[in-house]
Amino acid sequence: MNPLISTLITIGVVLGGVLGGCSYLIWLERKVAAWMQDRVGPNRVGKFGLLQPIADGMKFLLKEDVIPSHVNKVLFLLAPTISVMTTMLALAVVPIGPTTTDSTSWQAMIAPGIDIGIVFIFAVTSLAVYGIILGGWASNNKYSALGSLRASAQVVSYEIPLGMSILGIALLSGSLNLETILQRQAEGGIGSWNIWFQPLAAMIFFTSALAESNRLPFDLPECEQELVGGYHTEYSALKFGMFFLAEYTHVITVSFLMAIMFFGGWNFPWIATPDSHYAGAWIVKFAVLHTKVLACITFVMLLRWTLPRFRFDQLMGLAWKVFIPLSLCNVVCTMFVRQFSLSWWWLLPVSLALVIITGLISMTPSPKRAASPLQH
Repeated sequence: MNPLISTLITIGVVLGGVLGGCSYLIWLERKVAAWMQDRVGPNRVGKFGLLQPIADGMKFLLKEDVIPSHVNKVLFLLAPTISVMTTMLALAVVPIGPTTTDSTSWQAMIAPGIDIGIVFIFAVTSLAVYGIILGGWASNNKYSALGSLRASAQVVSYEIPLGMSILGIALLSGSLNLETILQRQAEGGIGSWNIWFQPLAAMIFFTSALAESNRLPFDLPECEQELVGGYHTEYSALKFGMFFLAEYTHVITVSFLMAIMFFGGWNFPWIATPDSHYAGAWIVKFAVLHTKVLACITFVMLLRWTLPRFRFDQLMGLAWKVFIPLSLCNVVCTMFVRQFSLSWWWLLPVSLALVIITGLISMTPSPKRAASPLQH
C-alpha cells in the first residue's frame, strides 16, 4: 500500500475514533456518575440515551457563537484551537493496535518507528497549557485569569514527575519507542509487564497525568466553586466544547500510554501473544488493547466521584515534596538494578518500601513553629 494513502487512512480512523469516542465517553461518564449517585442518567434521547451525544453535538454546532466585546478576539479564538491540536497531535506516535515491522502493510499507528515517541508526546502535550493560559488572558476576566495562572503552575509542576516516572521504563526497555516497549512486554508474557517492576512509576505517572489533564481531584484550573468556571468562563458553544474535547483526548492518550507502557498493550495470556496467528488474532489483540484503555478511562471517571478536590497548596506539595523525590528514588533504584545485573523483581519490594517510608514520613507530625511576638 502507498505510504501516503496508508497514513491518510490511519489519520482518518484515529480522528474519527477520537471524536466519536469522546462523544460517547461523555455519555458513559454521565451514566457512571448517575450510577454512583443512585440516579438514572441520560435516558431521553434514544434507547438508554445512546443518541444523547449526537443531540449534544448538534446543540454545540447550532448554539449562538458569542464573543464578548472586551476580549482579544484573535487569541480568544486561537486558545481552544491550540488545546485541541496539541492533544490530537500526541496520538500520532501512539499504537492503536498491533503493529509490524513490515513497512508495506497497514500499520495501526499514524507515525510508526519513532524512536523518541514518549519524548514527542510529552513535548507536544506540554504545549496544551498555552491554550489554557491564552484563553484565560484573552478573556480579560479576573476569574479566567486566575484559572489560567493556576493551570500554568500546575502543569509545569507535574510535568517533572510525569517525565521522570517513565525513565525507569526507558532503562528497562532500552528505548523510548512505544512499539519497542510493548513488544518487549509481549515477548515475555504477563510476567514481563512493567507494572510488576515499576508499580511506583505507574502510580506517579497516572496521578501526574490526571493533574496534566485537569481531571478531578486536580481540576483546580476550572474550580467552579472558586472561579465561576475558571479559564473557560467567557467561552460558549463550539469553543467551549473544544476545550473539553482536548481534555477527553488527553485522557484517551494517557489511558493508551498506561496500557502500553505498564500493562503489556495488546498482550494477554493464551489469546493474544506474539505467536498468535489464528484467524482473527489481529482483531483479538486490538480488542484486548482497547479493553485495557477503556478500563483505565472508567477508573478515571470513578475517581471523579470518589475523591474530593485538593487544595492548591496540597496539589503543589504533592508534586514537589512527594512525587519528585519518589520518582528520583525510583530512577536511582532502577539504575542500580540494571548496573549490577540484578533480578528486576527486586524493584517490586523496593517500590513498596519507598511508598511505605513516604507514608510514615508524612504521618510524622511537623514541629510547631515558635509564636511570633506580635501574637502575645
